[in-house]
Amino acid sequence: MKLTKRTIDAATCPPGKRDVLIFDEDLPGFALRVTAGGAKVFLFQYRAGGAIKRKRIGEYGTLTPAAARTRAEKLRGQVLDGGDPVAAAAAARAAAEAAAKAEAYTTRALLDEWQAAKQVQQKGRSFATAKGSLAKHLKPWLDRPASALTPDDVMGLLDDLAGGGQAGAAVYLRARGHAAFAWAVSRRRLAANPFTGVSSPVKAGVRDRVLTDAELGEAWRAAGTLGWPYGPYLRFLMLTLQRREEVAGMRWAELAEDGGRWTLPAARAKNGRAHVVHLATEAREVLREAPRFGACEYVFTSRGTGSVNGFARAAERLRAAVQADREARGAEALAAHRGRLPALDWVWHDFRRTGVTAIAAMGFAPHVADRILNHVEGTINGVAAIYQRHEFLPERERALLAWSRFILASAAGRDPMAAGAGNVVLLPRGGAANVG
Repeated sequence: MKLTKRTIDAATCPPGKRDVLIFDEDLPGFALRVTAGGAKVFLFQYRAGGAIKRKRIGEYGTLTPAAARTRAEKLRGQVLDGGDPVAAAAAARAAAEAAAKAEAYTTRALLDEWQAAKQVQQKGRSFATAKGSLAKHLKPWLDRPASALTPDDVMGLLDDLAGGGQAGAAVYLRARGHAAFAWAVSRRRLAANPFTGVSSPVKAGVRDRVLTDAELGEAWRAAGTLGWPYGPYLRFLMLTLQRREEVAGMRWAELAEDGGRWTLPAARAKNGRAHVVHLATEAREVLREAPRFGACEYVFTSRGTGSVNGFARAAERLRAAVQADREARGAEALAAHRGRLPALDWVWHDFRRTGVTAIAAMGFAPHVADRILNHVEGTINGVAAIYQRHEFLPERERALLAWSRFILASAAGRDPMAAGAGNVVLLPRGGAANVG
């Protein structure tokens, strides 16, 4: 029959059937489905790929017969042109769902998932620092879709960092950012990696900066002027030669009752291995003078609500304090540096390098320095590392005690090597004596 208002109003579903399909006699494929419950829906039926398909047009009442017929004619035109309206509609829905999902997948969500996944894969190694650094540099995009970050945006970020004297930060951002977004692409969470094809504006070189005795001494003195928490934190960092994030996150519960050792748990160590750090007298003094903030678990904290952070700001304050010390000492500072004041271009890791260099110069074996730094691979590696499980704890204790004396001698303007800082023997109960 011809589908008109009169015929549609009169159409019913035969008794005993769930529904009935009534086709229009003028427009091939145009039909009306009438259900046993009285619902009436327009649709268009066609054949594609050897299969019969039906595309829903709309309900009678919402659509007039004339409007439904117009839509059916358009669908028929698509089919005659080789189209498949049902498949096209499904593709459109999938695209819309993908777009909505991409819109909801923010850069913040990407970084959270990446950190969680990588820590599971690498057994305890902390990716919190990498995530925090990326979040800092990608702050404008954190709550926007991850797909909104473009290669041009990345290039601009890297150039700004390099141009602002933060070449190391640019290299780090390029490496870690590429890794995080590549993970998201591999998990089908993102279609493309905006870091791909964007080269770093500077080459990642291997730093070999070692502070002179005078530089080490002035950094120690300057740290003593900064106050809580940065001053004590920086001095403890120098004394222990541990990583800045691991020291910043130190808990009171990780310290031995006598204050002589700090045990870094595997969950917080970069390499996933628990690590014992012996504390010299000066390091213990830092802890004795540290304020306690109620139930706060962190040793180095500003307000008792979390661990100390803002490492870049701390470095700026320390450099400013060193510069002030140089200006106050004048000719004395110039003489200490043998007539030429070196640039304040050191980074935190340079203190670790300086420490192990001094420890080696004082006669301690390289594998002792490796253990102090908690390096998984060092002078003992390969098959030997599998069988060598000795931790050289007494040697490490002597080395860190010698290093603390090295720092104090440097700060006092004395030759740290002339004092025989390496000639240390242990006494009962962890005491020590110089037998040079």
